[in-house]
Amino acid sequence: PQAPQAPSPYGQRQQPQQPQFGQVPGQGAPPAAPFGQQAPAPYGQPAPAPYGQQPPGGMPPGVPQGVPQGVPAAGAGLQAALQPFKETATGQRWTPQNQQLMRVDLTMGGAGVLARQGSMVMYQGKVDFGYKSAGFVGRAVGNATGQEMQLMRCTGRGQVFLAEEGSHLHPIELQGDGICVSAESVLAFDESLQYEVRRVEGHGIPGGALFTMLFQGTGTVIVKTHGTPVVLPVTPTTFADCNAVVAWSAASQVIVSSQVRLRRNAYPGHSGETVNLQFRGAPGNFIVVQPYEV
Repeated sequence: PQAPQAPSPYGQRQQPQQPQFGQVPGQGAPPAAPFGQQAPAPYGQPAPAPYGQQPPGGMPPGVPQGVPQGVPAAGAGLQAALQPFKETATGQRWTPQNQQLMRVDLTMGGAGVLARQGSMVMYQGKVDFGYKSAGFVGRAVGNATGQEMQLMRCTGRGQVFLAEEGSHLHPIELQGDGICVSAESVLAFDESLQYEVRRVEGHGIPGGALFTMLFQGTGTVIVKTHGTPVVLPVTPTTFADCNAVVAWSAASQVIVSSQVRLRRNAYPGHSGETVNLQFRGAPGNFIVVQPYEV
């Protein structure tokens, strides 16, 4: 039985007791829990866990679900710092690791890979490296640039990582079509591709000619550039500096032309003349130009 309420002072009216928050008018306060026990939870709220135990759900309040206790927060530690730079394996034969590093998996496909001598920076697995004479390619490029283009043949079962002087690397996959690439811009290519040297002659070109490699067939060729290149369509008035052009479609026609007052480092006695390449071709032809000029 509830204890009788004390009488109100003389001349004052007793005020009715207001219900507490969450109670229905006319109902009394919830009974207090016995000593040593927790009071029941208000209506609509989960009951609190006993002292020293975790609430239902297995995790204390404030801890994200699915994260085990004792594990340091993400974004800290050695593993977190190295995570963005881990090897990328996509199951493909050629996989860019970043803009300057290319990974070729020799276990994918049966043909070997031809790469520039000295472009290997790391390999893993059982890989054999052999010298392959560049033949006319080496002699032609050597006459034009002053150094021979030496190729190495990579075979075996493993992964080879290729790079050269921090140049940007771009894989170009051919499916029966063809592309002309400046010999200076070739880093590596599948041995299954057919390739031949084309000579573009003109007065003012260093060495007397510009040597390119025509690739045809099915496979991938890795092109290196100084910076990010741009692809432009071939129009009747398309010109490019012979040092800046990287590649063009195999069906394009190349004509050597000279312009005066375009050379930035003309010295006394020099005509200030520079060599440009004019490209012609049907709609659909293209050229690739890098933001670099000697």
